[in-house]
Amino acid sequence: MSDSLKLREGLIVRLKKPHPCGANEWEIMRLGMDVKLRCRGCGHIVRLPRAQMERRVRGILGESEPREQ
Repeated sequence: MSDSLKLREGLIVRLKKPHPCGANEWEIMRLGMDVKLRCRGCGHIVRLPRAQMERRVRGILGESEPREQ
């Protein structure tokens, strides 16, 4: 596991390949053995193994805005 990436819930990350909707920004929703991500373009939710996700991250863009409930 890479110690250089400080991943946590609520971060917006850019991955190497874009989603089919055209967006390549993802919000981290959950961390564990796998990572739950939401596409910032269309809202699609995917799960990736953590090691695979860490290889695909190109950059951390910042924090997501808190959602109103």
